[in-house]
Amino acid sequence: MNRMPQFWGIHAAPSPVLNWLLFLLPFIIVIAVYIIASDYRHSKNPSDKLLPPVSKMYESMKSAAFEKHKRTGEYQLWTDTGASLKRIGIGLGASAICGLLMGLHLGLLPGIRSFLLPFITFVSIIPPLAVLPILFIVFGVDELAKVMLIFLGTFPVIARDIYLTVKKTPNEQIVKALTLGASQFDVIYRVIAPQIIPRLIDTVRINMGPAWLFLIASEAIAATSGLGYRIFLVRRYLAMDTIIPYVLWIVLIGLTIDGLMKKIIQMKYSWYLVSQD
Repeated sequence: MNRMPQFWGIHAAPSPVLNWLLFLLPFIIVIAVYIIASDYRHSKNPSDKLLPPVSKMYESMKSAAFEKHKRTGEYQLWTDTGASLKRIGIGLGASAICGLLMGLHLGLLPGIRSFLLPFITFVSIIPPLAVLPILFIVFGVDELAKVMLIFLGTFPVIARDIYLTVKKTPNEQIVKALTLGASQFDVIYRVIAPQIIPRLIDTVRINMGPAWLFLIASEAIAATSGLGYRIFLVRRYLAMDTIIPYVLWIVLIGLTIDGLMKKIIQMKYSWYLVSQD
């Protein structure tokens, strides 16, 4: 009798132990390669800045997180993190609210769909980074331009995704609600909208990556604080001991937010996960 393969093939069924090993192996390989390469470069050139040792990166992040900056008197890491999270929170939050409302109306009101869907489709094709100079000219170099870049980069995608989800709603639900005396707005906001919320959370979660890209791009050009600002500020000194930890910090923040959103869906909307299987 043939045994079920544990790793290779479309019918493979890895054991729990093998799953953990496969999960950790790429990280172990990358860390090991980095440490070996860093040691090699520093054995040849002790002042090498390209691959700083782990100890130097630790000291750099410790200083940024727990020592006040001599000029500003602030804890650099937390100030930058707070500034970036505020911008991405406002931009992505506005995109989520507007995208939900737009998607609901596009999906349920044919007149609104004929009026706005072509325009939303047109806007979604425009590369957001291409209009960044325009945003800085129109809105200035302060916070609004950065928030608008995140909004313009994510709103059309969220709106179209919600629209397509609403379009899949069985017509029987709408007919039954109207038959029982619901108004059109009752159908939109009390029948359909609650079903769309978990999809909205999922869509926002997926758009976190592009939102970070737009944020860092805007902070790199015009900002006085923020994670992207700090990375591009120290790059002129080849300060890889700051750049690499900052990039890893952004990844950790992203993974944390992603995990929280998944947890919200699991706790509040378990039926949505079943429907996706």
